[in-house]
Amino acid sequence: MTDGIRWQHFEPATLQKAAAADRPVLLVLTAPWCHYCRELLAKSFTDPAVAALVEDAFVPVHVDAERRPDVNQRYGTGAWPTIAWLTPEGELIAHENYLDAEQLRRQLERVRAAWRTHKGDIEKGLRELWSHRDDREPAPPTRLRREMVDDIVDSIYEKFDARHGGFGEGSKFPHPEALDFALVQVSKRGDERMREVVVRSLDRMMESPLHDHVEGGFFRYSRTPDWRTPNYEKLLDQNALVLRAYLEGYQVFGRDAYGRAAKGIVDWMLTTMRDTETGAFAGSQDGDQDYFAANRAVRATRRPPSLDRTVYCHANALCVSSLLKAAAVLSEPAWREQAMQALRFLVEHLYDGQDVFHYWDGTYHLPGMLADQALLIRALIDGAQHTGDSDLLLPAEAIAERCIQRHKAPNGGFFDILHDPGNKGSMRRRNRSILDNATMAESLVRLSYLSRRPEFHGEALEALEAFALDYKEYGYYVAGYGRAVDLVFYEPLFVTIVGDRDAEDSVELRRTALSTYVPSRIVQMLDPRHDPILLSRSGFAAEAAPVAYLNVGAARRAVARTPDELLRAIETIEAERRQQG
Repeated sequence: MTDGIRWQHFEPATLQKAAAADRPVLLVLTAPWCHYCRELLAKSFTDPAVAALVEDAFVPVHVDAERRPDVNQRYGTGAWPTIAWLTPEGELIAHENYLDAEQLRRQLERVRAAWRTHKGDIEKGLRELWSHRDDREPAPPTRLRREMVDDIVDSIYEKFDARHGGFGEGSKFPHPEALDFALVQVSKRGDERMREVVVRSLDRMMESPLHDHVEGGFFRYSRTPDWRTPNYEKLLDQNALVLRAYLEGYQVFGRDAYGRAAKGIVDWMLTTMRDTETGAFAGSQDGDQDYFAANRAVRATRRPPSLDRTVYCHANALCVSSLLKAAAVLSEPAWREQAMQALRFLVEHLYDGQDVFHYWDGTYHLPGMLADQALLIRALIDGAQHTGDSDLLLPAEAIAERCIQRHKAPNGGFFDILHDPGNKGSMRRRNRSILDNATMAESLVRLSYLSRRPEFHGEALEALEAFALDYKEYGYYVAGYGRAVDLVFYEPLFVTIVGDRDAEDSVELRRTALSTYVPSRIVQMLDPRHDPILLSRSGFAAEAAPVAYLNVGAARRAVARTPDELLRAIETIEAERRQQG
């Protein structure tokens, strides 16, 4: 909080106060890990002239962008801090990023003068702007094509920095989703361009100061393209995705250094970010440059950077999925138990049987964000695959059904938030994010196989088709969309193990199926005692000992009864698929 300014919450009642006072809303969006956000509040907004202007002419609102992604997506600039000015109806007038006290004072004076002398013109202009936008017909759904995957491959290589790895020529983010998509192309068709993208990027990031070589994990981004000037904050969700990239790089290329980088991320997650009482993970660690630029001996004399201990559903779900993968790939079964404890916390505290909530700080808040639902479904799927407990699919199916019911858009795809008739301005408008839709589509495709419910596959296809005309606009940023489209055409290798899920033979078959890299693989354990309905739907027969059935789509490709047989069958099937292109 800042002295002299009485910050309010972003809610309809605050907009009503602004309307009654005939004042614009001053909205400040900050992130808990952001140094410049704290500086803005501590310096710019404590300036007496600034505080007086805010008190005189505005209704001030402070929002944590991590806790309110719905607000951030509608009013933010894409960077933090964001300073935005809104009408009392919740329409965006203008927004800026960091401003020092003098810059902020001048901008406040300009907005105050404009509102007092040209309020009618401002409101009319915004009405006309949104009238035109709201009248536009969304692009009709279009059938998916295999060539869409090639388009995204080309866009990745076009922006690839062949010298330093990564993408672009300015500030450099890891973009692990692009690396994940590229690895799929390396594995399934031996794409040498994508091999170069993955190896160069993983190598350069791992060797650079972006990688915390002392405590593990990776910092958020580098201000220069050589990865050598990091912003030192560490985010749980980004590190979970980077962890998956290094695990898969280790599986595909067999480089021990990738395995060590992955283990370092896990060590940071479990040592620094994990709450031992709840098993859930903090959202981020503050970017203290003096601490993180120091060596181990110096760090030992200093207080570690603070944590945002908020439990975010999407970030914890990503963490669960990546930890489960790490447990299988690096043969660390204790990590699986820690991942499952976090998953149980999410199901017990951020899902009430109806809604999935965005964050928990002692209680749950903000229901109905699409990304939370998509990633929790995926975490439940991964939990079922890695533990053999198909009962975890029941909440996944329930979440999927309710999401389809409440979020499905008339022209295909899913809206990002729930409909709320009390919302005003931009909060009334429900957006369709290509990235969130791709995540939900991939979760639904995988769920359709595991639950033996083809209607989920149909919903996923419709969601992807809704973006089939405009995906090229986003380049390599929509690699996740490319991966989901690829999953439609490159049907998953589906390994179904039938037998006692707790028997050692079953555990070994499951471990074998999960430990090797196979693009789009799905693994399911069906225990006749616990899963009679799913076993009946599958059409598979139980035998005296555990048995693994391998399908690609609906086609049976092999049967295996030992780990060696299963590994040979997987390798043979994938080799044949690569030859077929």
